[in-house]
Amino acid sequence: MKQNILVTGASSGFGLLLANELHKRGYNAIGTSRNPEGVQSKVPFKMLALDITEDDSINSFGKKLFSEIDKLDVLINNAGFYLSGLAEETTVTQGKQQFETNFWGTVKLTNELLPYFRKQRFGKIITVSSIMGLISLPGGSYYAASKHALEGYFRSLRFELNEFNIKVSMVEPVGFKTNLVTNSKVAENKISDYDTYRTKLEDYTRDLFAKSDEPTAVVKTLLKLVESKSPKFNHPVGKGSTLFPAIQYFAFKTFENSVIKNINRFKN
Repeated sequence: MKQNILVTGASSGFGLLLANELHKRGYNAIGTSRNPEGVQSKVPFKMLALDITEDDSINSFGKKLFSEIDKLDVLINNAGFYLSGLAEETTVTQGKQQFETNFWGTVKLTNELLPYFRKQRFGKIITVSSIMGLISLPGGSYYAASKHALEGYFRSLRFELNEFNIKVSMVEPVGFKTNLVTNSKVAENKISDYDTYRTKLEDYTRDLFAKSDEPTAVVKTLLKLVESKSPKFNHPVGKGSTLFPAIQYFAFKTFENSVIKNINRFKN
């Protein structure tokens, strides 16, 4: 019997690539999008409507999903967005929007589907976090905070779901060539004191993502987790993804100096 795998945010980026690959491999991939009718004709897998920032959409989603399937083998939490900008220049309203999507939206959807998982007594919950859930860098304070929050939440949930044979894992990619940055929201306030630093940071970020790898490694990691019988919790992916967290935690000054040096390479 085919495994049923739900991928949120499957209209672009990691989600689209993963859902296409799952379909090719014979899984019953189901994607979600806020506007599935605009995507359905372009993809070979089923798309369902879901807006993880709207409670009504989330609260009706379980019944909608299980009218299409009789079991859910894997939930892959992928939907989210990137809020870029310096901390002081980012409004609290923007910060709350970041958390409403990346953290609360993911948590609410997971909670909506947990009763179905508990009833069937098996399943996997895989959440696409970020290397920014393990480290923090300038220009993404609220994004990093939302991903750190997800790491903490799902680490606790992993313990709590163990007796139900429900496996919980995280994937933490570094920067890859996706539309995450091009589709990002930007801090609304500009403070002149930060003009020089902001310009250097923007140049550094553009250079970093221009040199980044294609997202193949992330998709491969997610596929391995789908197929694994006993997946571990953390799965950093990409160049330096295992090194950076270790340096930050055990030699923070070294990590800090490296970040400062790399940003200062770009002259205003």
